[in-house]
Amino acid sequence: MKYFYLHGFASSPRSTKARQLRDRFQSLHLSLEIPDFNQNDFQHLTLTRQVEQVKSLISEGPITLIGSSFDGLTAAWIAQQCEQVDRIVLLAPAFNYLNHWLPTFAPAQLEKWRSGQAIMIYQYGTGGSLPLNYDIISDLERYDENELQKPIPTLVVHGIRDETIPIEQSRSYARARSWVELIELDSDHSLVDQEESIWQAIQEFCDL
Repeated sequence: MKYFYLHGFASSPRSTKARQLRDRFQSLHLSLEIPDFNQNDFQHLTLTRQVEQVKSLISEGPITLIGSSFDGLTAAWIAQQCEQVDRIVLLAPAFNYLNHWLPTFAPAQLEKWRSGQAIMIYQYGTGGSLPLNYDIISDLERYDENELQKPIPTLVVHGIRDETIPIEQSRSYARARSWVELIELDSDHSLVDQEESIWQAIQEFCDL
């Protein structure tokens, strides 16, 4: 079994959860691969680019994907497309992301972005703001989450106080798919205060 951690939008392989999980896997003498989705080109980031990046790293299975937030969504789409993926763990996955993200922008700001002016997004990996093209939105609009129907063992961990992606998104996703297990934690979107609970859930789900 090979393990991948997908770090989340505007994050990096140096994030708190990435480092915590890498250390946990190392304690079991297991390797956790953490690809950098920024690729020194955050401006042209899209879901499709991330999916293709991970697919290029998968030569043989079985594979376990652990994805956080936007990259929980990425993990779900990779699993849908790749037979090598054996199971997935989704941490506060960003289902129905556009309906929650776009309303955070002013209409005038969205119009400028749509017309070709890159928007500045705080990038936690660099500790500063970087430009991002509207292509990430156009690309996401091509994905219909109703098509995520491959019955692959899935563990979803979501905070009941999530202010970014309401937990109802994961509840709805799990209700419609019998192969999905949902664990609800008393936490927000970051889940940083639930490291022990998340690791215990991953160990049990992945039989580590």
